[in-house]
Amino acid sequence: MRRIGLLLLVLAMVTAAGILTPAAAQTAEEGQKVFADQRCSLCHMVEGKGNKRGPLDGVGDKWNAEELAQWIRTPAEMAAKVEATRKPPMKSFASLPDADVDALVAYLLTLKSAQ
Repeated sequence: MRRIGLLLLVLAMVTAAGILTPAAAQTAEEGQKVFADQRCSLCHMVEGKGNKRGPLDGVGDKWNAEELAQWIRTPAEMAAKVEATRKPPMKSFASLPDADVDALVAYLLTLKSAQ
């Protein structure tokens, strides 16, 4: 619950700064729900919660929106492209509706490195 509050605060601050529109903030919140609903934390970790073998903190600094969508839809292609060798490999979520993928990407883009 505290993490959701923190995410909302960060999104509100970014929105107020004009970096993220209210619609994008809403989408990022929806993406956090998709992340939970799809049980992404079984393989990935955010803010110390989830599988430590797949940390996603800072992923918003490393990949752009298109690349993140590719990781979600066609992870085998992305893994080959960047020579990732993690076992087991990420499964494809190509069957997710586009709106869910967009929301998930918006959420992942909020996961920036602490500086």
